[in-house]
Amino acid sequence: MKRRDFLKNTSMSGLGISLSPSPFTYLKTSANEVINVAIMGTNSRGSALARGFAQNPDCRVAYICDVDDNAIKKGIDATKDAGQEEAPQGVKDFRKALEDPQVDALVIAAPDHWHAPAAMLALQAGKNVYVEKPCSHNLAEGEMLVSCAKKHAKVIMMGNQRRSWPNVIEAINELHTGSIGEVYLAKGWYANTRGSIGHGKQVPVPSHLDFDLWQGPAPRRPYLDNLVHYEWHWRWHWGTGELLNNGTHFVDLCRWGLGVDYPEKVDSSGGRYHYHDDWETPDTQNVTYQFPYGKSIFWESRSSNGRSINGSNVGASFHGENGTLEIYGGNGYKVFDLKNKLVKEVNESTSDALDTSGPGFDLDKAHIINFVDAIRHGIQPRTHIEDANKSVHICHLGNVAQRVGRSLQINPANGAIINDPEAMKYWGREYEEGWAPSV
Repeated sequence: MKRRDFLKNTSMSGLGISLSPSPFTYLKTSANEVINVAIMGTNSRGSALARGFAQNPDCRVAYICDVDDNAIKKGIDATKDAGQEEAPQGVKDFRKALEDPQVDALVIAAPDHWHAPAAMLALQAGKNVYVEKPCSHNLAEGEMLVSCAKKHAKVIMMGNQRRSWPNVIEAINELHTGSIGEVYLAKGWYANTRGSIGHGKQVPVPSHLDFDLWQGPAPRRPYLDNLVHYEWHWRWHWGTGELLNNGTHFVDLCRWGLGVDYPEKVDSSGGRYHYHDDWETPDTQNVTYQFPYGKSIFWESRSSNGRSINGSNVGASFHGENGTLEIYGGNGYKVFDLKNKLVKEVNESTSDALDTSGPGFDLDKAHIINFVDAIRHGIQPRTHIEDANKSVHICHLGNVAQRVGRSLQINPANGAIINDPEAMKYWGREYEEGWAPSV
């Protein structure tokens, strides 16, 4: 796709993007200015985002930031492949990009433990922020990030891209206008056949990697040969497990479709069953969220057994008085009546939903456009951080319930855990000295 073709057949109205008032205050940028972005973390997902922002004619990728020299090259190559003539500057420390007054936004695709701290540093530096899911490593960071966003008049958007997919928007509108009657249950799922990560050996840090900066705010641990760049997802010290790795997308859809915020009770069961290795988070997990007024969300994940559910490895289904609506991994949905008869199908070809780099560029496009429009016009993005964090927050609650091994009672007004000191030990984390984030 050429840069000049980026906006073809894509409009705010066609995507159902509203220019409605925002719960936050935003400072707009001149509509004639090109948005200069810095991309943080480009080994995989960040390179896809670098390509997407470089293809947007209203953007210029000014910096590629990564602690790994090899990943910097990937990011720079991605912008070149996208047609950006001027090569971005490659730096290991993203904070150097934040010092540049010409940079308008930081795009964060680093490991989870960096998401909220980097976003807060960017907001404090006067930058807008696009942060991949999950927007935090723990519950406390999510609260801090929302407070920081309210304090600084900049746009911050999470990468829950399905909020901008046209047919998904249409599906949610069907739910909200009563196509299957009152909806009382939503189910999200993810199934993949991931292999063992083995037992890591302590070895010298590769010369191309700044491991100290990779750890950043996390208390220091030795370098292991099975940690960087992906398997950190399954270690609590840096990652958040499958529930926030893939579950964020589909729990977010479930919460959006049901029209709920925080639950009143959370249960989780599962564990690391398939292999005996360094993987700490569950490879099999079932989480149940009970909300006020008789609504529930159920999440099922199988990281090491990829048998599909309802014919799809990923998805969300909604069950109501008059039938079921199912959203699959791509930009489409189906509606069934109570006799299991298919009454409507809307579909669109999309990328492989199990691609670890995330959804394909064409389906990133609408989210990127909305982010850029929010910056240029001072409007609310499709998914502002206060709402996005509610989905991340309840995913974290599922992991906390899993780690303490019992039900959590939750205040549905604000998502707080009620009378459980042991569970509250997982609310936040310890930080490396000098690295603790602040609002």
